[in-house]
Amino acid sequence: MSWVFKQAGYASPRTGWSPALFPIAKLVKAAAPGNVFGIYFPSLNRIAHCGFVEYVDVSWVGAIEVNTNVAGSREGDGVYRRLRHKRTV
Repeated sequence: MSWVFKQAGYASPRTGWSPALFPIAKLVKAAAPGNVFGIYFPSLNRIAHCGFVEYVDVSWVGAIEVNTNVAGSREGDGVYRRLRHKRTV
């Protein structure tokens, strides 16, 4: 994600630490195409995975996620399209 931001000309974030993508001043309540979303992991007490919102359906978010895999792990091997329920992002 940081690489994408850098390519788009943004100065930050400059880290792979996903919470850095979510400063409080930029948080929104509902996903919209083009947004960056985060997934909160209670076991880590923080956002630990993120992606881009590609589209929003009634209950689902179509996402493009980085550092994931076919199984949807946050420890992945590439960039994949995923389908996430709205309540999880």
